[in-house]
Amino acid sequence: MMLTDPVKRFSRFTLAVLGWILLTVLWGAYVRASGSGAGCGNHWPLCNGEVFPRPDRIQTVIEFTHRLLSAGALVLIGAMVVWGFRIHPKRSPVRIGLVASGIFIITEALLGASLVLFGWVTNNASVARAAAMSLHLVNTFLLVGSLALTAWWAAGGGAIHPGRRGPLRWLLLIGLLGVLLVGMSGAITALGDTIFPSGSLAEGLAQDVDPNAHFLIRLRSLHPLIAVAVGLYLIYVAVHARDLSTDPGSGRFGNLLIGLVLVQWCMGLLNLLLLVPIWTQLTHLLIADMVWISLVVFSASSLSGPGPETLSPAPLAALEEL
Repeated sequence: MMLTDPVKRFSRFTLAVLGWILLTVLWGAYVRASGSGAGCGNHWPLCNGEVFPRPDRIQTVIEFTHRLLSAGALVLIGAMVVWGFRIHPKRSPVRIGLVASGIFIITEALLGASLVLFGWVTNNASVARAAAMSLHLVNTFLLVGSLALTAWWAAGGGAIHPGRRGPLRWLLLIGLLGVLLVGMSGAITALGDTIFPSGSLAEGLAQDVDPNAHFLIRLRSLHPLIAVAVGLYLIYVAVHARDLSTDPGSGRFGNLLIGLVLVQWCMGLLNLLLLVPIWTQLTHLLIADMVWISLVVFSASSLSGPGPETLSPAPLAALEEL
């Protein structure tokens, strides 16, 4: 389908907002990995009780930068919602993505604030912090997924009609839930690696099987097992759904999903062998976000429209610009 100039500009803006959110997510992970979560003390939304704190510590600079990025994300999504509602009519699926994005950016801010206000930062190894970080990860993925769908629909993607694809909708739903589970286990693993670093691979493996080890250490061995199992399932679903659909966007996003899963497995292994340095943690997280985005758009492509032949290739071209 042909996009008018205002709609095309809005479509590109949604991609820019998605990119900003990914940068904010990665910087948030850097805050955790660098031990800078308390860089602004236990103050929120102020930083050390000031609007613009004195940069006397690197931890303060890192944490305050994340807050600026988060504030920018809130403004950008707010502008996106207003703009999108003005140019897209009622019953447009774009409005669904806009509402979801607006809700999840608010809950994202509240969850981030709770980590600071309850002291779930730096070396806090409580069950509450692990639970809060897992919930935070799920909300982040839902926010990223909402923005990806908004960009997909804004570029001309068809509305989702899951009832017209039979059992495929359940296969895709299980895949989406599986990736959320992988993300939650990954958040707990990253927290354990940050608080209880290992001096060598052998030392880390010994800690994992020690019955007296902290629960964060004992849980981290589950993440690679879950990641491999879910990855194999995603490959199966991608091939199965690709064979059921003649839509070129669905097939190409399926191929992208398979490729990203394989790359993520390699990155996870490298992360383990190098004893989780910060740069591999951030790369691992970025690829995880891309796996999630590709799965969300692949699912939307597979379940959209009355038939596979009705979907315009415009959404694929627009999202590939990212």
